[in-house]
Amino acid sequence: MSDPKTRREVIDVKAVDARAIAAMRHRYLLVATSCAAIDLAFSFVYYAVTGAWESAPRNIGSGLLVFFVANYFLSSRLFEPIRRYLEGHATFEETQRRITQLPILTARNVGIMAAVLVVFRLVASNLTPNPVPVTLPDLVTLSIILPIFYFTYTYFIVSDYLGGLLGFIYRHHGRNLELFFGSYRSKLIVALVVISIAPLAAIVVDLFSYDGDRLRLEIINDVVVALMGIAISAFFIGRSLLRPIRILSLAMGKVAGGNLTVRAPVTSNDDIGALTGQFNKMVEGLRERERIRETFGRYVDESVASTILRRQGEGVLSGETGEATILFTDIAGFTTIAEYLGPSELVAALNEYLETVLEPIRAHGGVVNTFIGDGLFASFNMPLACDSHAAAAVRAAVDIQRAVGDRTFGNPGIHFATRIGISTGNVIGGSVGAGRRLTFTLLGDTVNLAARLEELNKEHGTRILVSQSTREACGDSFVFAALGSVAVRGRNDKVTVFSIDPHGQDKNS
Repeated sequence: MSDPKTRREVIDVKAVDARAIAAMRHRYLLVATSCAAIDLAFSFVYYAVTGAWESAPRNIGSGLLVFFVANYFLSSRLFEPIRRYLEGHATFEETQRRITQLPILTARNVGIMAAVLVVFRLVASNLTPNPVPVTLPDLVTLSIILPIFYFTYTYFIVSDYLGGLLGFIYRHHGRNLELFFGSYRSKLIVALVVISIAPLAAIVVDLFSYDGDRLRLEIINDVVVALMGIAISAFFIGRSLLRPIRILSLAMGKVAGGNLTVRAPVTSNDDIGALTGQFNKMVEGLRERERIRETFGRYVDESVASTILRRQGEGVLSGETGEATILFTDIAGFTTIAEYLGPSELVAALNEYLETVLEPIRAHGGVVNTFIGDGLFASFNMPLACDSHAAAAVRAAVDIQRAVGDRTFGNPGIHFATRIGISTGNVIGGSVGAGRRLTFTLLGDTVNLAARLEELNKEHGTRILVSQSTREACGDSFVFAALGSVAVRGRNDKVTVFSIDPHGQDKNS
């Protein structure tokens, strides 16, 4: 049986959602029919200037009937598919075309109704007992300018509402607009034309159509109406055009600060909306790239992963040659240890041990290329530059031995004795593999020799063995002990090897 409190909370959430959806619908209808209030204000200005109050009831009544009642009905039908989506009865893919076209469809209806209303009022005024004469140029101008103004006003105020609607959809449904029919440039041109040219055209027509007191009254009316229209339109035009840019700019600032979790809501149906969508895809790509880099860095040294990702296309993937110092480590008697430890205990102890070994390598500028069972393969000066790389590798080896020392790892506490081999010389670095499976590695005689030196520690009872090239590169930085020339598996000629006391002193320390 369900908990009554939980059931009440679910009902409350549904009630909140229903109220939020109803509020979004009511806001749209209020916005769409707000032209009725604009028309009412323009009418009062006209009657206050001309004194023709006898036609006020007819004209105001017709304005409310057209701009409020008829427009309310048409706008409700336009919003119906969106309401069904918000309530979960339709998919976003089925609805987003109506969403993106909501401003233009609403403005189209208002523009047509405004044209019909202007013609009706002009014809009706000529049928009154005391008609106010209107010249043909003025009649044509009014029939063009007023519908265009109402169309533009409605388009931008609904576009401003659309930003809120799209933000609501993004917050509640996590969806962003993907269809874009508007043009930012076209919006800007229309806005400039309506705000600047339309009022000027009306005044110019009055100058050539009337004279005397009638001219003065017409110009006063046009100027007052134009100022009101410009103030209202400029406010919503500015909000509609600038808010999407502001949202995108804030999101870009967060990404520039390193926040890759940003996803900007698309709040316009034009080029800026499309740009915001592309921005979201770009951030998603960056986030995926960062995830790959972090995941890659768990399997190889993170600095190697970063270098490979940064230098793709610069030749590092196809191979490059350079001087480097190679360091191999291994655990003495690891096979025997593994026989009496459980898998989970063994892996836990090994991970703790490898973390201890990694720290000195990174501290001295080396990178770990590969983990090889219970050991690892590290390099100095390839792929990352490392000054005095031979000495850095030897210092890392000494610090590893000191760090491991008599320490135990894991539970019940295992002691791992570490053997290290180091060699300096030319190596080939690059990504090798097949198809989409690649790994960055180092190849060459220097690498092979370092691995063989690590193995030779068994025969000499030592912990660190270095090649003659490493010994020469280090100069007098350390006290080395020559062990003579020995045969190394895989080489025809013998090599001179040197040991170093891991508890000895670095002469440069």
